[in-house]
Amino acid sequence: MKTVAYHNLGCKVNSYEMDAMLQSLQQHGYQIVPFEERADIYIVNTCTVTNIADRKSRQMLHRAKKTNPAGIVVAVGCYVQSDTQALEADTAVDLLIGNNKKKDLVEILEAYMAGRSQESVIDISHTSEYEEMQITSTAEHTRAYIKIQDGCNQFCTYCMIPYARGRVRCRAQESVLEEIRGLVSAGYKEFVLTGIHISSYGMEELLSLVQAMDAVKGVERIRLGSLEPRIVTEDFVKKLSAVRHLCPHFHLSLQSGCDSVLKRMNRHYTAEEYQKGVSLLRRFFDNPAITTDVIVGFPGETEQEFDITRNFVETVGFYEMHIFKYSKRRGTKAAVMPDQVPEEVKTHRSNVLQAIELRDSKAFRASYIGKNVEVLFEEKKRIGDRAYWIGHTRTYVKVACEAQDKTLENQLASGKISGFLQDDILLY
Repeated sequence: MKTVAYHNLGCKVNSYEMDAMLQSLQQHGYQIVPFEERADIYIVNTCTVTNIADRKSRQMLHRAKKTNPAGIVVAVGCYVQSDTQALEADTAVDLLIGNNKKKDLVEILEAYMAGRSQESVIDISHTSEYEEMQITSTAEHTRAYIKIQDGCNQFCTYCMIPYARGRVRCRAQESVLEEIRGLVSAGYKEFVLTGIHISSYGMEELLSLVQAMDAVKGVERIRLGSLEPRIVTEDFVKKLSAVRHLCPHFHLSLQSGCDSVLKRMNRHYTAEEYQKGVSLLRRFFDNPAITTDVIVGFPGETEQEFDITRNFVETVGFYEMHIFKYSKRRGTKAAVMPDQVPEEVKTHRSNVLQAIELRDSKAFRASYIGKNVEVLFEEKKRIGDRAYWIGHTRTYVKVACEAQDKTLENQLASGKISGFLQDDILLY
């Protein structure tokens, strides 16, 4: 029996695809071992969203080869697509498998071991095929991420993803529901719809899918992955608010609160349109969690433009912000734009927004003190000298309950929040 070690980098789509690949390997008789161990085969599911992601991908590939020079090191995914030639020349890498070929991992791997060549990296920009994969379990035991879509047609000027993932392809609703029914049978209660750009699934199609999921017996919670602000219309939000098991937790990508920067980014909305979407969500949902992504130091971003973004995020009041310093990506339009912002300026701006994020995030959590909340408990954890069960509310606020004799894993329970256990954990 051959042993396989793996390391996954990047987004929840990558995590889903890694789970599917591991499932296929196990079904074909391979034994999965920790990445630190000496294995026959090493699989690194790469990411290319930033320069740092590229570097981490290379580091993990080289670490694998160092652990076992005789092992087969397999680079898979987005970095393979974005820089195939560099990886072909890398002596630490034995086999490349691109996107839309992950489902064929075992077949490609066994052909390689038998000395046969097989197409393993395609021209991703010219495929319309959705790569069908299904999972029966995940690394998490209570929450399952479900991939419903791949690819992106937006071509934001800073982003490599359309080149690494190709154009938009969507998964059939019945395939999604079949997978969810199987996971419900395995005990999963919460489902997160994810993809590279799930708004491209279509407003009506996404709504129909969520409504169909809501009718599946055993589905207790439904979450949506990152949404484009343009999909947040009054009709869409009103219909979503009628979906019983939908969690009031929405991630709307912002990137900048300044219209001139948004235009240079090729984002297809204004700050005013974004704010209208947030207002709609707050009108139809009671105190929803609104989270976002923000890029600081985009080429040409002046102090005045940054101040506009800072004022905007303070006005919105996000539950959480994921703040990124702009990273130049070779092959994108932004990489050759004039007036690249110095690294120290990016760091300062990031720190300013991080301070706002910490303040607003704590205030959102504090708003639950004294209120009854429903929590889906996920894991037991020791904090200080006591054991606690840790889980999340419907708005994805982390909550702890002191452990008693009975297990709470994968159980829904309600209780009153008494205060903070730690900065990011409430207690009841």
